[in-house]
Amino acid sequence: MRRIITLIMVIAFTIPSFAQFETNRGRSRYNRDDTERYYGLRLGMNVASTSSESNTFDTNPRTGLVIGFAYGMQLSRNHPLWLEASLLYSEKGGKTHQDGDKVTYRLGYLQLPIVAKYGINLDDDLFLQPFFGGYLSIGITGKVKNYATRESESVFDNMKRFDGGLRAGCGLEYKMMYVEVGYDFGLANISKDEFDSAYTRCLFINLGINF
Repeated sequence: MRRIITLIMVIAFTIPSFAQFETNRGRSRYNRDDTERYYGLRLGMNVASTSSESNTFDTNPRTGLVIGFAYGMQLSRNHPLWLEASLLYSEKGGKTHQDGDKVTYRLGYLQLPIVAKYGINLDDDLFLQPFFGGYLSIGITGKVKNYATRESESVFDNMKRFDGGLRAGCGLEYKMMYVEVGYDFGLANISKDEFDSAYTRCLFINLGINF
């Protein structure tokens, strides 16, 4: 949690300098007829959990890191409709108690969200951007840790690596500065137990730079 807050603070202090640089150059991608795409950096935090039919994978939220890149392209020159694809490292999972002992599930995914965004002009350089789409993920790291026995093992012994679902939320952009809040609703069953099912749930808050 400490490293997530530190990284977010670093990018929060860095973004205004990029925004000032952009303003000094007189650029605004919403005011330029020749601009049809943008690139972005993303850094933020997940508040993730898993939901299941039994108590085995029914967990409480835990925080995780999000970091990656985004690419957006305008779908219509006459309307502020955009398609954005991202490549993220996203930490999910959850925490629970089994027989009174604390157990945490740590899932690290390589995640590909694809969403449609609509830009609503609130002021000269201020835009509200609701978005909706989906995501695909592949698990690249994962540990389940029992704090009573002080033992850990691969979480993929009991969970599948593939995940996918719906993504919805809203972003706010001012010049190059960007912040978004959204929710990932997992639809893929990540449990390997044929008698049980488990799904990821994740609230995310990201900061970023678009250029």
